[in-house]
Amino acid sequence: MNLRYTLHALVISLMAFSFASCSTESKPAAKLLADSDFKTMHLDTVVFGLGCFWGAEKRFAQLSGVADVISGYADGKGVKANYQAVTLRQNKFNPNNHAEVIQVSYNPDQITLTQLLQSFFEQHDPTQMNQQGNDIGTQYRSTILLKEQKQIDLANNVSAQYQTLLTKAGLGKIKTQIKLIDTFYPAEEYHQDYLVKNPNGYCPDHSTGVRFLKKDGSPSDKVEKKDNTAIQSGQHIVIIDSEFCPYCDKFKADVANDYQGSIPMHFRRASQLDGLTITSPTWATPTILFMQDGKEQYAIQGYVNAPKFYKALGYFKLGDSEAFNVAFTEGTDSRFCKQYEIFKNTPDGVFIDKISGAPLFDTRDRFNSGTGWLSFTKPIDDSVYYKEDNRFGMERLEIRAKKSDIHLGHKFDDGPNGQPRYCINATVLEFKARS
Repeated sequence: MNLRYTLHALVISLMAFSFASCSTESKPAAKLLADSDFKTMHLDTVVFGLGCFWGAEKRFAQLSGVADVISGYADGKGVKANYQAVTLRQNKFNPNNHAEVIQVSYNPDQITLTQLLQSFFEQHDPTQMNQQGNDIGTQYRSTILLKEQKQIDLANNVSAQYQTLLTKAGLGKIKTQIKLIDTFYPAEEYHQDYLVKNPNGYCPDHSTGVRFLKKDGSPSDKVEKKDNTAIQSGQHIVIIDSEFCPYCDKFKADVANDYQGSIPMHFRRASQLDGLTITSPTWATPTILFMQDGKEQYAIQGYVNAPKFYKALGYFKLGDSEAFNVAFTEGTDSRFCKQYEIFKNTPDGVFIDKISGAPLFDTRDRFNSGTGWLSFTKPIDDSVYYKEDNRFGMERLEIRAKKSDIHLGHKFDDGPNGQPRYCINATVLEFKARS
């Protein structure tokens, strides 16, 4: 099969697996707090519209001092306050359409309205009119809805401060509408806590990267510049990351934190990609970029689990090769292949997974079986798992790498002194001498 076609098909299938953005699935509702509860708990509320409410809800919910965040609709006229009506094609550019908003309940003793307003501006691109990334329409407009005039004055002041910073950064005019709130309508139950209940997908990150200044004049939580010189040579994996992204956290926990592969992995914010040639959109996090000499070769948008990540990495590292065929289509090395001849008499050390870098077999358990394939009496503890393989009329036990899920070989019962024989393909291994 043509490698370019294969790569394209893989990326399409992975993107289909990982897409769960602001247009598809549903979830249970958050608990709604009554006004009497707010008074008892000394809470106040503010309503923000900054694009799709799913990601916004999650990001604000994680701020210290925020007690509850509810997705909903507001600021419309003559349009029903429900998802079906708001998303009708006829309302896409209707100025009277409701906006997708979040109602933030917060403790003013723990977080101030000014801090929430600053977070609002920093979390999206307020220079966009009726759009955030691929989400286009009046329902995605940038808006702040408040309860009294003094709050409006405060919001206008914060907006003016941010405009100064945006202008200095070479960005455009703020389009955010600031007004008194009329009515907030909670969204349907399936729109509440979406990112918590849907663990696979991506978080839209439309922030400009511009931050407010501290009292000493330095940016608050400044996103530091990164030197990407090393990424401009050779193969690299770049993960576009963002703050408050559960899909990023899940990818780190499931894949990145245990990654030991030979191709370096780097985490970057969308504003930290200077010097790199990126063709994919950079607002979806995580986005996994496979880079060659500083240029994107292909990308996967959204969360992927370990087997799917390692298969994509396998295409990137191995290309259209015998090793890829063995690892991912359960092929078999030729007897006495070149890699076998190299590996049969190595110094003391361990053989590692060529894709994940995880240790698999130890030279101290290697023996010469005379078969033309590497043979071991056992694997390294907890490094492999087994599957029945009855293909070709044979009864065999297949051996697969636990971390990357690649095919390694088969287990037989004819090893030395009554021990098993692990018959392993050399092309899917790399060797690391013991230090």
